[in-house]
Amino acid sequence: MSVDTAAIRRIAKLARIHVEEEALPGLAAEFNGILQWIEQLQQVDTSGVEPMAGGGATALRWRQDEVTDGGQAEKVLANAPDREGEYFAVPKVVE
Repeated sequence: MSVDTAAIRRIAKLARIHVEEEALPGLAAEFNGILQWIEQLQQVDTSGVEPMAGGGATALRWRQDEVTDGGQAEKVLANAPDREGEYFAVPKVVE
């Protein structure tokens, strides 16, 4: 598979990306390099390789949906430049 400048122009239009005309040949060369690499990967013999177990096979643990304040006010405000009690202190802005 080979990508020419017309295909790059169409891809850029579909992606709504502005590409300068002089950049099209360079992008075509990059696309062709990527496609050659993918074709090279497809030639690898994977007949004896077991499929990997992905994250979809495990079920996520559920927790109770409770509204809390987090209980971490000191940790949250540890780096605050200025604070008043358990709140961030900000300058008053009135116009």
